[in-house]
Amino acid sequence: MKRILLACSAGMSTSLLVSKMKEVAEQKEIEAEIWAVAQDKVMTEMKKADVLLIGPQMRFMKRKFEPIAQEQGIPLEVIDPIAYGRIDGEAVLKLAINLMGENE
Repeated sequence: MKRILLACSAGMSTSLLVSKMKEVAEQKEIEAEIWAVAQDKVMTEMKKADVLLIGPQMRFMKRKFEPIAQEQGIPLEVIDPIAYGRIDGEAVLKLAINLMGENE
């Protein structure tokens, strides 16, 4: 089971992306728990995740989360703005899986 956490400003703007990622995971028979939270919940939720993806509108928060993510051994990356804007669940799921050092 892959646990993928997405962080955004208010926790709502990524909800559609999360839905698309779940659809793709289901189609590809990838067991994944994918959820999004607002920036104020990231520190708590990160403990449950295998990877943390940050919405492009929050790229400035990467420096804040990076030390904690490294401490916990959780890969962290900012979602590509184009994939985010297109709500490209497949591209973002692929990014998460690659960050975990796995293949689809």
